Amino acid sequence: MSLRSDPLDRLAIPDGTHVEEHDLVADGDIIVGGQSTVEFGVRGQNVVAGERVKFGGDIEADGDCRLDMWCDVDGNVLVGEDAYLGERVHIAGQLMVSGDIDIGDDVDIEEGFEANGWIVIRNPVPTVVFLFIYLAQLLRLGEEEAAEEVFETLDADREADPVLIPRSSHVSDDAWRVSTPASVGSNCRLHGNIRATELDIGTDTELFGSLRAKSDITIGANTAVHGDVTTRGGTVTIGPGVHIRGDVACEHLELDDRATIDGTLRARGEIQVVSSEIPVTDTGEDDVEPAIVRVDGETDDERPGVEAAVVEVEQAVRRVEDDEAADTSDADDTGNQEPSETVAIPDAEETADAEEGHSDDGLAGALAEAEKR
Repeated sequence: MSLRSDPLDRLAIPDGTHVEEHDLVADGDIIVGGQSTVEFGVRGQNVVAGERVKFGGDIEADGDCRLDMWCDVDGNVLVGEDAYLGERVHIAGQLMVSGDIDIGDDVDIEEGFEANGWIVIRNPVPTVVFLFIYLAQLLRLGEEEAAEEVFETLDADREADPVLIPRSSHVSDDAWRVSTPASVGSNCRLHGNIRATELDIGTDTELFGSLRAKSDITIGANTAVHGDVTTRGGTVTIGPGVHIRGDVACEHLELDDRATIDGTLRARGEIQVVSSEIPVTDTGEDDVEPAIVRVDGETDDERPGVEAAVVEVEQAVRRVEDDEAADTSDADDTGNQEPSETVAIPDAEETADAEEGHSDDGLAGALAEAEKR
C-alpha cells in the first residue's frame, strides 16, 4: 500500500459479502468514512467508523470496535474484544464488551453497558490520527522502510479484505450512493441500486437493483443483475453467463454471446458481440432423471411392459346421393298437392284510371250542387 494513497477513495465490497434482512455481513473488517449513513446494521471482524457516522441497526464486531466523535447507533453494540468510543457518541441500545472500554466525554448509552476488562473514561485518540502521528514521526526520522513494514503488518493480520465505504456515502436497502468508483467482489449478494462514478462487478454475484455510473461498467461472468444497467458516457462490458433482467443504456457496449438481456439494448456508439473461453455456470437441468413412481413396492422386473395404444379412427363420409334422394322425395310430395285458387290482381294502369275517373265524378257533382244553392 502506498503511503500517498487514500484507502477510502472507493467503495470496495470484498468477496463473499452478503446483505441480509437487516445487516451487512462481511468476513473481514468494515471501515466507514466520516459523515456517512448506513441504514442497516453491520457484522464483521473489526468495525471502524469516522466522525458523524450513523448506523440504522446493531453493530457486531468479533474484534475491536472504534466509533469516532458524534457517531450515532440506532441499536446495540456487541464487541468481542476492546471498544473505543469518542466524544458525544450516542448508542440507542446496550453496549456489551468482552475486553476493555476506552470511552470519551458526554457519551450517551441509553440501556447501559457491560465490560469484562478495564473501563477508562477519557478521550481516546482516533485510529486514523494515531496512525498519522506514528507514521509522521517515522518519516521525520527517515525510516520509510519501517513505515512500509507497518502497513505490511496490518495487511498481514487480515484474513479477508475489508469493506470500505468512502466519506459522505449513503448506504441502504434502496440505494448505495457514493461519489467515488465502486467495486463488488465475487460470490456477493447485495440489495439496492448502486450509484457510483465507475463500477466493477465480480463473478457469480447477484444484485437486486440497478447499476448506474458516469463512466465504465464491467460485469463479470455468471452474475445476475435484477435491474437496469446505465452509464452516461462510458463502455459497458458484459461477460459470459451474465443475466440482466432489465435494459442496458450506454455509449459503447461489449457483449458476450452467452449473456442474456431481458430488456432492450441502447448504445450511441458501437456494439460488439465477442466470444470468450470463460466457463459458464451449469444449472444441471440436463442431469435430472425422470421420476418413476412404483405402486405397492413393485420392482422393475415386476412392472409390466407398456405398449403403445393405437386408436383407429374411421372418417365419416357424408354421401351426396342420400342427400339428393331426400331432396327428390320432398319434391315429389310437393307435386302431388292440388293447385290452390288464384286471385286476380289488377294492373297498376287500371288502378290509376279508376282512381282518376272517381275523382272527376266527385268534383262535377260538387260544382252542380253548389250552383243549385
